[in-house]
Amino acid sequence: MHRSILSGMSAASLTALLVLGPVGPAAADNERHVRIGSLSGAFLAARVAEVDNDLDGAIEYYRRALSFDRDNEGLQQSLLLALISRGDFDESLQYAEKLKTVPQVERFSRVALAIDAFRKKDYSAAENYLKLALESDLDRLITGLMTGWALHGAGETADGLAHIRALEGPDWFSIFTSFHEGLIAESAGMVDDAFEAYGRTAANGVAGGAAPDTYLRALEAYARLLVRQGRNDEALAELDRADAFSAGRPAITALRRDIETGADIGPMVATVEDGAAEVLLDLGSALNRGGGEAFVRLYLQLALALKPDFDAALLQLGQVAEQQENSAEAISFYEKVKDSSPLSRIAGLQLGLNLADLDRHDEAKTHLRELLAEDPDDMRAYLALGGVLASKEEYAEAAQLYDDAVERIAEPERGDWNIFYQRGIAYERLKEWPKAEPNFRKALELYPDQPQVLNYLGYSWVDMNMNLEEGLDLIRRAVSRRPNDGYIVDSLGWAYYRLGRFEEAVTELERAVQLKPDDPILNDHLGDAYWRVGRRLEATFQWAHARDMKPDADVLVEVERKLAEGLPPVEERKAEIPPIVLPEPEKRSEDVTPAVADAPAEPQPASHVVRPGQSLWSIANERLGSGERYIEILDLNPRLRGNPGNIQPGQELILPAN
Repeated sequence: MHRSILSGMSAASLTALLVLGPVGPAAADNERHVRIGSLSGAFLAARVAEVDNDLDGAIEYYRRALSFDRDNEGLQQSLLLALISRGDFDESLQYAEKLKTVPQVERFSRVALAIDAFRKKDYSAAENYLKLALESDLDRLITGLMTGWALHGAGETADGLAHIRALEGPDWFSIFTSFHEGLIAESAGMVDDAFEAYGRTAANGVAGGAAPDTYLRALEAYARLLVRQGRNDEALAELDRADAFSAGRPAITALRRDIETGADIGPMVATVEDGAAEVLLDLGSALNRGGGEAFVRLYLQLALALKPDFDAALLQLGQVAEQQENSAEAISFYEKVKDSSPLSRIAGLQLGLNLADLDRHDEAKTHLRELLAEDPDDMRAYLALGGVLASKEEYAEAAQLYDDAVERIAEPERGDWNIFYQRGIAYERLKEWPKAEPNFRKALELYPDQPQVLNYLGYSWVDMNMNLEEGLDLIRRAVSRRPNDGYIVDSLGWAYYRLGRFEEAVTELERAVQLKPDDPILNDHLGDAYWRVGRRLEATFQWAHARDMKPDADVLVEVERKLAEGLPPVEERKAEIPPIVLPEPEKRSEDVTPAVADAPAEPQPASHVVRPGQSLWSIANERLGSGERYIEILDLNPRLRGNPGNIQPGQELILPAN
């Protein structure tokens, strides 16, 4: 196993810097009248603004604090990072200059000055700024790669390549060093050296798992060079490798189309400055795994300082803004992606989803419908629009949308699983389980190990008390693939609960709550399990905790009832759905002679006692010869109220006469 890139930085190096909060909406006039009369007051106000996700306010308060103590390096450091994070690179340079000899912040101050030198094509100055007194693994890799580009820019390409090859570090270094060797060699016209470096990168798929975006960009760069050397078949083979690694990447799809149509294809990196920006993009993307958003923002904004229209960096910054729950800022990044970019469509789809997150649903639907009209075969557009419809519980419209999508799919492939999965969810929410279940099964047919589908179908069966053992097996498979997903672990615990295996339920539900402590439903489930094993004080605590999390109204009503009354005994729970009793047959007088002596007796309805794990479909298949006849059982059993999930083990059902 390769170490995570984040593990290359010590805890001290991560905490030594100011952790910036998400950027909030800009002030109306972008200039605040700060009326704070002390250094401590301004500093505390700045930190509060950061906690409130108001970076504009934080910057103004740090400026106010510096008015009381202009030489305070801590305040200058905080303001430097805040300005870079907001994209105010030119303004940040004055603080970078003041802090260039302060070891604790030079990883940003000196790198910022190096970027400014790159912009001025002063490559010797850039190389000098990239020498740091304190370096983590991550710092050494960034400055080492950028130094290689600076030496190349200064006409010392051989030294630049040697410098990169000499970089030592964890296993994950190799994917970055070989990629940038190839880029520099290609930029210098050293085609054979470029092919050798790209080839090493392409063969290093294991290390690519630590930085998938960088690995895929390397395959794209390799394919571009192959095309320009007239080796189109080999280029397409590299794109096939990329699709096998991660299908549907827009840049790979666009490049494949350009190769097939004979379009002119240039190199991925055209200038030295673009190469330095690529370093910052690659490392920023690798860090963008959740939890490191502050550092990701800084590196990506530094990349934009070198290459303002860098579409890949803009897209990544939009994703960071989404992770920080700042939809307005995410939209601002997506809007900057040019229409000519292969990433423009995915940026447009994400823009629509963020409009919905801002409760601008009508705008979101209009925007996404326009994108869908432009390309009715784009399944991503159906998924995006369907997601917006589902967020407003417009499931009937969502189901029809997915019906339209399925009609556009001539031969479903593995990548189409999500269309069937989402259609299944829409029909399940409409309480049309007979339409929902086949879609979940189809999704699993296309993608047998997809954990979301395994979990949803398994949980639905368990929650409806049908196919319990099969549902449990599906959920176990989902957990094996996502053992740290609190919702999926909760499903396993709830399956054990529904099967009466309460001790096992407690074990799994405790783990689910540890993984997802802020979810009211998971806490409610754990309370139920505690009650069943006799831990009633703990059950009451969990229910009260779930109540205080402000769950949905229907959940809240049930939680409050349990807080007042507890749970009924298991025997009473089973009695909640009484068994169906067959009507007594009509009695005939013994002296009544049939009208036709040889006529067959009138067919009499049959009955069936539900066994654990059975569904109406399996019963119909077993007793009536076809699962599709389950609807006849529904019609004969009004107590089911038209819902096949209402059956319970031990329940007696009327079956159609044979």
